[in-house]
Amino acid sequence: MIHTLGYIALVINLTSMTMKNVIYLRFLSLIANAIYIVYGFFLTSPPLMIGCGIAVVIHGFHIMKLRKEKNSNLKEIVS
Repeated sequence: MIHTLGYIALVINLTSMTMKNVIYLRFLSLIANAIYIVYGFFLTSPPLMIGCGIAVVIHGFHIMKLRKEKNSNLKEIVS
């Protein structure tokens, strides 16, 4: 049952790699890494939890950055 969680994260992560839109790619990768953190908790694997925790922060940062750039580009078009 626990490994099912790992397979779900794997499928989401592999799906994210097929995305052309970078925001979707990052968002799906963030979700996959969050699931990997839970999976690592059940396996009591600190390296998995730490690595995926760092990946969640990185993906979150880049999503915020991309959204900010998109909003500033829209403001330039409107003005």
